[in-house]
Amino acid sequence: MIRRLALLLALPWAALHAQVRWSQHATVMQAIGATEVTIVYNRPRARGRKLFGELVPWGKVWCPGADEATTIAITKDALVAGQRLAAGKYSIWAVPGPAEWTLIFSKAADVFHIPYPGPVQDALRITVKPQAGPFMEALAFYFPAADAERALLNLHWGETVVQVTLAVP
Repeated sequence: MIRRLALLLALPWAALHAQVRWSQHATVMQAIGATEVTIVYNRPRARGRKLFGELVPWGKVWCPGADEATTIAITKDALVAGQRLAAGKYSIWAVPGPAEWTLIFSKAADVFHIPYPGPVQDALRITVKPQAGPFMEALAFYFPAADAERALLNLHWGETVVQVTLAVP
């Protein structure tokens, strides 16, 4: 009897955890000298939708990812687009615009992708200009260039690329 009860309780738990997510999990790590930068996120897909300005509205805070908020962990203090970001783990948020984006690094790291934790949790805000790039079906974070002093970090989805320079002092 106890075995049957244990089996009946375990089945829904196993089924819940066996579900495949629509947005696949990804991790990217880059060394910049002795500093490690790790980004953990889930990759939503375009699936034929118009992304920026429609699915992701202009001027609204958005978490680039799905499910849990995208996080960036930096093992030592770094400069992000020339501004200091202390070593630690942060969630990444963005306010997209047609000609300019604001990227937000929030101290509220382990949160869901909605709602935005609010400006009181912001560790850093930077402004960047989006660029056009080749079509990318699934959201991607990647480092197209890196050396011992700096790296370029790209956020790329659809035909939009947002690039940020990370440097170690």
